[in-house]
Amino acid sequence: MDIHSLDFARKEEIWMKSTAGILKKPSGSSGKPKPKEIALWKDLKKAFALDRESLAGLKALYQKEMMDNIRSRRFMMILAVIIITSYASLYGALSGLSSDSDYIFLSLYTTSGNSIPSFMSFIALLGPFVGIILGFDGISGEKSERTLYRIAAQPIYRDSIINGKFLAGTTLIFLMVFTMGISVGAAGLLVTGIPPSLEEVGRVFFYLIFTSVYICFWLGLSLWFSVVCKNAAASAMASIGVWLFFALFMSLVAGIIANAIYPLNNDWQVLTNSMGNYTLELNLNRLSPYYLYSEAASTIMNPSVRAVNVITVESLSGAISGYLSLGQSLLLVWPHLAGLIALMLITFAGSYICFMRQEIRSK
Repeated sequence: MDIHSLDFARKEEIWMKSTAGILKKPSGSSGKPKPKEIALWKDLKKAFALDRESLAGLKALYQKEMMDNIRSRRFMMILAVIIITSYASLYGALSGLSSDSDYIFLSLYTTSGNSIPSFMSFIALLGPFVGIILGFDGISGEKSERTLYRIAAQPIYRDSIINGKFLAGTTLIFLMVFTMGISVGAAGLLVTGIPPSLEEVGRVFFYLIFTSVYICFWLGLSLWFSVVCKNAAASAMASIGVWLFFALFMSLVAGIIANAIYPLNNDWQVLTNSMGNYTLELNLNRLSPYYLYSEAASTIMNPSVRAVNVITVESLSGAISGYLSLGQSLLLVWPHLAGLIALMLITFAGSYICFMRQEIRSK
């Protein structure tokens, strides 16, 4: 049995069985372990030593990628743009803030004023570009600079390269999103002087979670294109093309398909096909991560949103007007979070598999 080919869970299982037999006093008079147990013990020590080496290599590459990203000019430029737009949106929100609002703190993120979009609108627009910038040349850039071969020649596992890049990008995304979200809220709190409720803080927290996962999806997608494309320019163009399709054209395609299957050309078709048309268009739009994120973000940050599906007259019967609690809003959008996490993992899995199957050459 090749102990090095086993995964960590299987190694741990063998470890427990073997150590139980070794630590237990043998039935023989000598009290010494059997040669077979000694050989298995040595194999396990080597296997766990390799695991520690793998973690050490992953840690080194993770730190390298963190420093490379932080020191890069394009990252500093996009960070400066996000800071400027975030505080510009705060200025617009403060100028358009209404004292009659029941959720003043949430209004700092959702209100637009002086022709300046809200914080949510800016993040929805610029967030994907952060993920794309962090990942579009992750592998193709290393190939162009001919540094990938030198990294792969080091005594580290090959998958540590792609894992380190994704983990470093994910860390930066979460740090950036939470730092900007908290700083905007803190600055707005200093200006308004109205402390937020615990529910408002919870809504902002989950909104930042959704935003971070959404941006990480674009990181995984751009990293995937970086693996399969020959150069960084092609990877960037492919990533931006996918973003444009989901953000601008997906709704048009969904509407065309829904109208083709459930036409609304006359009064009778409007009467009979309206529900089917709207439901199909809604489900097709939800195939887009952009729509999933937008719908979830608006539901979390707006307690007055009571449903994300088709609302019929029967469903409104007996309904009580008012705001939803945070828990009720989360019940509406947890499928959206699950879908975004699944999309993020699928894109990273695609980049991982493609990278592990590629041949790395020195030229």
